Amino acid sequence: MFRYIIAIIMIFSLNSFAGTKIRDLAKVEGIRDNQLVGYGIVVGLNGTGDKSGTEFTIQSLTNMLDRMGIAVDKKKVKVKNVAAVVVTAKLPPFAKPGTKVDVVVSSIGDAKSLEGGTLILTPLAAPNGQFYASSQGPISVGGMNVQAGGAGAVKNHPTVGRIPNGAIIEKEINFNLQEDILTLSFKDVSISNIVKAKNTINKLFYNAAEIKNPTTIEVSLPQEYRGRFYEFMDMILNLEIESETFAKVIVDERTGTIVMGSDVRINTVAIAHGNLTIKITSSEQVSQPNPLSQGQTTVTKQQEIKVEEDKANLIVLPEGVRISDLVKGLNSIGVTPRDMIAILQAIKSAGALQGDLEVI
Repeated sequence: MFRYIIAIIMIFSLNSFAGTKIRDLAKVEGIRDNQLVGYGIVVGLNGTGDKSGTEFTIQSLTNMLDRMGIAVDKKKVKVKNVAAVVVTAKLPPFAKPGTKVDVVVSSIGDAKSLEGGTLILTPLAAPNGQFYASSQGPISVGGMNVQAGGAGAVKNHPTVGRIPNGAIIEKEINFNLQEDILTLSFKDVSISNIVKAKNTINKLFYNAAEIKNPTTIEVSLPQEYRGRFYEFMDMILNLEIESETFAKVIVDERTGTIVMGSDVRINTVAIAHGNLTIKITSSEQVSQPNPLSQGQTTVTKQQEIKVEEDKANLIVLPEGVRISDLVKGLNSIGVTPRDMIAILQAIKSAGALQGDLEVI
């Protein structure tokens, strides 16, 4: 039977804290990570690599050996100790040549595990096709795939691994920042947050901040900070505001996870919820004839149907109650995660939920 696990996380209002830093709500436009990707092969596997029918793995192996001056017939190559992989990494902003970053290695063939393997030198390119890093090294896999005698055990995902500091940056990406204007891009559309941020900045630097659109603020560099752009950026990003919270309920029906924001309110509503359980039991009974009779042994099936209905308790939640009261009320009638999801959807359909209900 599928078992739900419920996690009800109450996110309390940020008003009870000192505030939220602007750096947690926005990013500086023009400063970002860049994605890198490459194709490589992993060697040294203990028979858990791609099968012989994986043509691209065989082709990659023979091409590598050809570059090393070793001519081989690909029809005679076996790749059970080799796996074709995709290597991904993030290039941090302002990373200099020689900087090391982590990489993720993922099998793209039918390899069973990358445990114990070593990635051969793999160039990593950006979407523009230019190479910015190279990766190589032993792979750390947080899982296993063990098989013997037709039985086996798999833990986590053994076909994906990491190489800590496995890539070396070869070329730097230049960021052409306009050092007389600081542009802040907010992650979420919140008019309240962007207005509060602008007002907070202008209290410190008169009329330096201007709202360009619902997610962007431009801050002009004051005269006293000429030549100290990054000091000014750090000061702005560390300013605190009382950020807006959102009234939202997130429901994941696959896992039974429910996340509710602290600003969720409900109108006056009465809730009654009960479960109906129907059990059908089938059993077989053997009928033996009398030893002196000429009867035959027969098997008969008997079915028993049992219907159980839980007693439904009715609770009334007054208007404007907080999420803690809602959870306490639902727990008082002994609801399960599946029941709680159904109740929340019913409350939303009744128009009593003051907030958004999002099912993922």
